[in-house]
Amino acid sequence: MTNDWWAEGLLFENCNCTAVCPGHIHFSQSCTHERCLGYWAIRVEAGELEGVDLAGVVAVIVYDAPSVMVDGGWSQRIVVAEHASAEQATALEQIVSGKVGGPWEVLARFVAEPLPTRRAPIAIEDRPARKAVTVAGLLRSTVEAIRGRDRAAPVTFSNIYNQIHDSTQVIARGSSEYDDGEIVFANEGSHGLWSRFRWTGG
Repeated sequence: MTNDWWAEGLLFENCNCTAVCPGHIHFSQSCTHERCLGYWAIRVEAGELEGVDLAGVVAVIVYDAPSVMVDGGWSQRIVVAEHASAEQATALEQIVSGKVGGPWEVLARFVAEPLPTRRAPIAIEDRPARKAVTVAGLLRSTVEAIRGRDRAAPVTFSNIYNQIHDSTQVIARGSSEYDDGEIVFANEGSHGLWSRFRWTGG
């Protein structure tokens, strides 16, 4: 595969840090606990890699990282929705494992143990103030926007740099339960976030 690709859509996350995950601001900052445990949920709405149309592909990337995430040593599992074709699943795996360049190539430097990719039914719920994801037999999670002074508008970060998120991100709280036998966590009322994304490589 070449590095000439793009993808855009919805990205949201939850980890076990309190409030805003320090590692979200920068991987050199210490997270709340000894291990940072969480996931990123991805819904691709448009994109292409090597002639493969990525529209409609859904995936979850689950991780177990040290408190100072830049130290590396992460374990990571990619789960791609069953409804994706084999070609779409391979393309998405190439992107989020950093093998075709782009922002995920930076995150891939910290992954010491890439666990085998899984396929499973994945359902994403997308409401204005709430996102949710279910991976059959593995994950149940909800992420809800925190209340602001203007209750009609979300509380956001603006002009914040992050490798995979847009520069404007909605601040939220989330709860999750995940168990694949190798990565296991149960988060309650902890760090949550969502944004649009647009990634390119090449």
